[in-house]
Amino acid sequence: MIMPALSVTPRAWRIGAIALSALVFAFLIAPILVIVPLSFSADPFFSYPIEHWSLRWYAAMVGDDPQALLWQRAVVNSLIIGLSATLLATCLGTLAAIGVWRSPRPLANAVTALMISPIVVPIVVTAIGTYYFYARLGLVGTYTGLILAHAALGAPFVFLTVAATLASFDETLLKAGAILGASPARVFRVIMLPLILPGVVSGAIFAFATSWDEVVIALFLAGPEQHTIPRRMWSGVRDNLSPTIIAAATLLIALSIALMLTLDWLRRRSERLRLSPPVSADRP
Repeated sequence: MIMPALSVTPRAWRIGAIALSALVFAFLIAPILVIVPLSFSADPFFSYPIEHWSLRWYAAMVGDDPQALLWQRAVVNSLIIGLSATLLATCLGTLAAIGVWRSPRPLANAVTALMISPIVVPIVVTAIGTYYFYARLGLVGTYTGLILAHAALGAPFVFLTVAATLASFDETLLKAGAILGASPARVFRVIMLPLILPGVVSGAIFAFATSWDEVVIALFLAGPEQHTIPRRMWSGVRDNLSPTIIAAATLLIALSIALMLTLDWLRRRSERLRLSPPVSADRP
C-alpha cells in the first residue's frame, strides 16, 4: 500500500519558523530579562516573588554617599573613554576600509586580516599583550591607554560595516567629481561620505557598545581613577553583592536596546536610499 506524500504549505513553514525563532529568542533573552524586575525590588537580596517595589537601588547610584560617587565616576569614565575611543576607532576604521577598497587584492587581504585580528584573537590574550606593551610606555592606569586599547577593539567593527557599504558604492561617482575639477578632499566630503555615512555611523555605534561593555581590558589597564561601569560591576560582584549592580545592569540593557533600534533605523534608511530612484537634473 502506497501512502500519500505529506505536503507542507508555505503558511505552515512560516508558522513553524516563527515558533522556532520565538523559542530561540526566549532561550537567549529570558536569563537577561529575569534580572530586570529584581532592580525594582526594595529587598536587599535577590529573591522571587517580589513583595515590595522601589527605586532605591537606582537612587543609590545618584546620591552623595561614597558608593554613589563611585558609580557616578564610573559613568563619567565610561562616557569619556567610550566616546573618545569611538571617535578614534571611527576615523581609523573608515580610512582603513577606504584604503582596502582602493588597494589591489593581495594587499587588501593582508590589511583586512590585520584589521579584524582584534576580533579573532581571544580578549584575554589581547589584554595581556596590551598590558606588557603599555607598561613599557607608561600607559597603564591612564585614560590614554584605555582609550587606545578600546579604539583598537572597536576599529574592526567600523572597518567591516564601512567595507560592506563600499561593496555597493559606484566608483564612477568619484571619477565624475574629479573630472568636474573637485579636489580629492572635496570629492570625499561631498560625494563619498554622505553615501557611506550610514555604514560609518553603524560602525561607530558598534565601537561605542564594545567600549561601553568591555571589562577584561579594564581589569588589566584601568587604575582606581579609571574604573568604568563594567569594571565597577566586577568589583561589586567580588566585594559586596548589592542590587545596585542589578540596577546598573538594567540601565546597560536599556542602552543596548536603544543602540539596536538605532542600528535598525539606519539599516532601513540605507536601504531606502539605495533603492530610491535618482532625481533628474531637470526635475523641479
